[in-house]
This record gives sequence, structure tokens and C-alpha cells, in this order.
Amino acid sequence: MLAERLGLPYLDTGAMYRAAGILAEREGIVPPYASGDGERIASLLDEHDLSFDARPEGFRVVLDGEDLGEAIRGLRASSLASAVSALSAVRRALVPLQRKAGEAAGGVAEGRDVGSVVFPGATLKVFLTASPEVRARRRLKDLEERGESSSLEEVLKRQRERDLRDTTRADSPLMVPPGALVLDSTGLSPEQVVARILARMADLGISLLDSTQRDPVKSRNDGRLAREDRASIEEERI
Repeated sequence: MLAERLGLPYLDTGAMYRAAGILAEREGIVPPYASGDGERIASLLDEHDLSFDARPEGFRVVLDGEDLGEAIRGLRASSLASAVSALSAVRRALVPLQRKAGEAAGGVAEGRDVGSVVFPGATLKVFLTASPEVRARRRLKDLEERGESSSLEEVLKRQRERDLRDTTRADSPLMVPPGALVLDSTGLSPEQVVARILARMADLGISLLDSTQRDPVKSRNDGRLAREDRASIEEERI
């Protein structure tokens, strides 16, 4: 939603790890990963055609000509992403691609290390969080809308496990990046979250085109923003 408001490309780094996890699973490499699996998955990323399309309205992942679409948004893909993102070899393969995509056109980047590792010099960094229960309810709603069945208890369990893995991994753990705006969205709607981020941009003197406004304004920077999201894109959809 923020990218659409600003007319900027939207880069979902988590989707890239979901795609890597799906590719590995199709090749018979599944969690818990053994020693050397990270290098094997990184090699697969080189061997297969994995492309990304960052647009304001959404992020598209194509694997060997197949649009992964909703396949990367389910519970299984989320679990695979958390596990595969802990592998240093996979991170070494994907982070340069993420930086290349962001540096090419700027934009709004989302992921659990975009502000701390991928784009530490981003113009604006936002660490978006919410209470565990609210995050789980949002995630459950998204799953139900996709026709995937689960329960609040199961979503909470998976969420706790993923947060533990991501905050304790040795390589690029989930953390609040220096200088980030910490935004608790527990009682906020997506529109209110976007409004607060835009207000923060105004406070910092960051001028970008808001597509809801009639007059475009030239930015004094390259237009790159980073959103450090404590939950996944399904859990915190803005």
C-alpha cells in the first residue's frame, strides 16, 4: 500500500527466501537442513532461472518461467523461508540480488533484515510490529482468504517458532536497525500505518510523489525506503 501511494517499486525480500525454500524442497532439500545444504541451495539458485518483478502494486517471483504467485504466501512457504534464510550461503546468494534490485530503481523494501543488512543506509527505516495475538489473527485471516485452513493456536505456534529462529540466527538476525522508526500497528488499520509513515517522511523532509496528490514533488534523495518488518508481509499487510 505504501509503495502504491508513492508510486515506487515494491521489493519483498521475504518472497525471495520463500522461493529459495520452495526450489530446495522440489529438489529434495528440506529442513532441518544438514551441513552443506546451504551451499547446495545456493548452487540451485545459480542453476535455475529465478527472476523478480518489483512493481508498486506487488512483487512477482518467477521460477523457471513459472509464476509462483500464491504458492509463496502459504504456511509451508513461510516456514521454509525462515529456515532457508538462516543459511549463510543462501543469504550470500540473495542479498546482492536484493541490493541490485533496490539500487536500480529505489523503492519500498520489506524484509526482516532490509534496514539492518540489505539497505542500512536507507533514507527511512521503519520497524513495524504488533502484539502476537493481532499478528496471528491477521495472518489467519489472510490464510482463510486464500482458502488455506489453520487455527489461531497453530498460527501463534508457528509465529513464535519463526520469531525465535529469526532473532537468534547467527547471520543477520532480526533486530531493530539503528535509526529506525518503531511503529506498533496493534490498534491501527493499514491506512493509518501508511499515514504515520508518510508523516514521518514529512518530518524528515523526504519529499516523494504521493499518488493521491495532484502535484508531483521531486525527491531530494534516491527514493529508497526500507521497512524492517517484525512480522511477515501476510501478518503486516500495508
